[in-house]
Amino acid sequence: MRCNALNFNLAIFVQILIELKTVYIERREHFNAAHKLYNDKWSPEKNLEVFGKCCNANWHGHNYQIIVTVKGVPNEDTGFVIDLKDLSDLMRAYVVEPLDHKNLNLDVPFLEGILPSTENLAIKIWEQIEEPIAKLGGKLAKIRLIETENNFVEYFGGHEPY
Repeated sequence: MRCNALNFNLAIFVQILIELKTVYIERREHFNAAHKLYNDKWSPEKNLEVFGKCCNANWHGHNYQIIVTVKGVPNEDTGFVIDLKDLSDLMRAYVVEPLDHKNLNLDVPFLEGILPSTENLAIKIWEQIEEPIAKLGGKLAKIRLIETENNFVEYFGGHEPY
């Protein structure tokens, strides 16, 4: 009898999983920031060789765009994975406000001691927003951070994509 009950429960669980439809939603925001790529352990010549004009002593800036991808199953009552207005508010509070018109090397506490490459910036942003997104009921799936029209990174939280 126990085996039949287990099979019945497993069948219900599989049916529920099949009915769940995972959706990926995205929200884009932007911020402007300056930084300098410079490794203090290296000579000025080595920094210039590795980072080129990005190690300019007087900094340089970018008009960053960030696209955050959240996955989840739409809520039965709202049809939302999470409310995109709430996601926008969260991104503004945890990303835009702390980074906009800032010097990433000097002004941002969560980047202290970190060389602010686009890759490192994406990782640190993930660390700032993963938990607040979970509190809204979603799961952070990806961050795309666009530094220039030709240069961007994607970060999946240290996991394989999706």
